[in-house]
Amino acid sequence: MRCVCTGLVIFALASQVADATLSKTDSKKAASKTVEKKTHLSDRTVQDRGLVLADSKAKDIILEHKSYCAKKARERFFSGDALGYITPWNNHGYDIAKIFGNKFTTISPVWLQVKRRGKEQFQVTGLHDADQGWMKEVKKNARNIKIVPRILFEGWTYQDFESVFSSEDEIEELANNMAQVAESEDFDGFVIEVWSQLGNQKQTGLIHLLTHLSETLHKARLKLILVIPPAVMPGSDI
Repeated sequence: MRCVCTGLVIFALASQVADATLSKTDSKKAASKTVEKKTHLSDRTVQDRGLVLADSKAKDIILEHKSYCAKKARERFFSGDALGYITPWNNHGYDIAKIFGNKFTTISPVWLQVKRRGKEQFQVTGLHDADQGWMKEVKKNARNIKIVPRILFEGWTYQDFESVFSSEDEIEELANNMAQVAESEDFDGFVIEVWSQLGNQKQTGLIHLLTHLSETLHKARLKLILVIPPAVMPGSDI
């Protein structure tokens, strides 16, 4: 069986400051202090500035989180594959991708859904969110980067999956539909999240579907990345 994807280092494209819950004592201390946020670039890396520590302080992170080394912004220090998600709840990720695109091999905007409308009828929705101008700018700054939007199997019932698994015509139609969308929208492939939807049932059928999708997309020189969540063991709190 052809391997669908290899292991990836996942980077979350988030740089917003989160609010913290403080005790009454801490609140009084915090109320008496204000932290000025740096927004300028630095000539030195975080290592050179002594910011990479085992016991980093929250105030240092808040103060320095917007100050990066401009000289190293486009350099890679990791030789493996690196996938970055861009989520709708953090639009700043679009800017991060433009600035640090060279540090990633693939970027996955959370844009798309595939819906089954009937027998051998599929529709990819969410294309109105696809920003062609942003995609061009990212690739202009990072020529080798691949943009592979995340796609969800939205609204699928158990019967929908069973119908597709049992029909080669359905599988072929879905695969061709996805390949056509990728080519027409200048996507480099997709990140698929579907593995956990069936609750460890119908794995044989799901693997057959994913293998067919992978083969069709690969023939079109497109990528398919499958998200597999960690296994949950019986009795585990995870």
